[in-house]
Amino acid sequence: MKKPELLAPAGSLEKLKTAIEYGADAVYIGGEAFSLRAAAENFTKEEMTEGIRFAHERGKKVYLTANIIPHNSDLSDFERYIGEIKDYGFDAALVADLGAFDLMRTNAPNIPIHVSTQANNVNYRSALMWHRLGAKRVVLAREMSFDEIAQIRANTPDDLEFEVFVHGAMCISYSGRCLLSSYMTGRDSNRGACAHPCRWKYSLVEETRPGEYMDVVENERGTFIFNSKDLCMIRHIPELVKSGVSSLKIEGRVKTSYYVATVVGAYRREIDRYFADPENYVFNEDEYDELCKVSHRPYTTGFYFSKPDADAQVYESSSYIRDYDLIGIVEEYDESTGIAQITQRNRFFKGDEAEIIQPMKPYFTQKIEKMTDENGGEIEVANHAEQRIFIPLSQSVVKGAMLRKKR
Repeated sequence: MKKPELLAPAGSLEKLKTAIEYGADAVYIGGEAFSLRAAAENFTKEEMTEGIRFAHERGKKVYLTANIIPHNSDLSDFERYIGEIKDYGFDAALVADLGAFDLMRTNAPNIPIHVSTQANNVNYRSALMWHRLGAKRVVLAREMSFDEIAQIRANTPDDLEFEVFVHGAMCISYSGRCLLSSYMTGRDSNRGACAHPCRWKYSLVEETRPGEYMDVVENERGTFIFNSKDLCMIRHIPELVKSGVSSLKIEGRVKTSYYVATVVGAYRREIDRYFADPENYVFNEDEYDELCKVSHRPYTTGFYFSKPDADAQVYESSSYIRDYDLIGIVEEYDESTGIAQITQRNRFFKGDEAEIIQPMKPYFTQKIEKMTDENGGEIEVANHAEQRIFIPLSQSVVKGAMLRKKR
């Protein structure tokens, strides 16, 4: 069995570095246009080159997302954009549209092309056609079962790679090809500006009874009828590996660095545990618990085992589950004194119990028994944004380690 690539989201240069440090084999990033995530911080040209340098020095890959569905007015700018980035060193470019595919292949023939999930690939004939056109990889639609993936793998050449989503938010529209946002808000999700109206509260109105709002599900607050649970496949690494896919993709370019670190770290450890001893592998439930310590909706396995039923939706609220807060990031650690310099991210107090996560290691728990400020004075609370604090720790940590606290 070949170990699949762990592919992580990187909505900024900081998140790119975090993803790689916590175990990603590759990251996908977007420029300031054409990347389907207008809400992400995204990358300037200088940040792109710095991110690619950082990744390549560590033997990792960087993929460019350019997967909008372009209109005629986008094409000249898109072609100019390809000309600007073609020599940056991207390991692949992700596109969804046939015209964009042709522009990329013609103007940047040195960049391998991956076909986005937005292209709705759900059968092997479609995958074969993209392969004939020159695609190296096809990202399968989220609506695929393991049985369907197996059929596609069995009917396509070995040199065609497949990528699947394994974790993150699920779109109510087929492979994310949504018209609802554009219709209701004028923000085109297929050009990167989704307003997420699927998460809004809805009631039913009959046309001859204007103003009479009827709940679609019996609930005095209305219902969130399009509000999907989040995808989580960490309990099913063996099935994913045996399916023959080449890349396991985590969603979340607009999520925080803490989210990226936690999710990437959990999947990295579990993939490596499986490959260390496949025959005796037993899932470590602690890793699922880790994924519950980031902001998330209730989890589902999506379409992998069967078509989702009513249990795959969240009807009561569009809110996230947030049981933990990121409270600080380690900037420096002095091995001789055991004292860490920490930048505050959320308020915390002397006496609080924190969990500390860092790359490629399990977290450890630390009671904050003493804190000092920049002047060496003891403090009882860290309540200023970006405040620098010095805390003695019971174990050594690396720069970039993160402190979190249960709410």
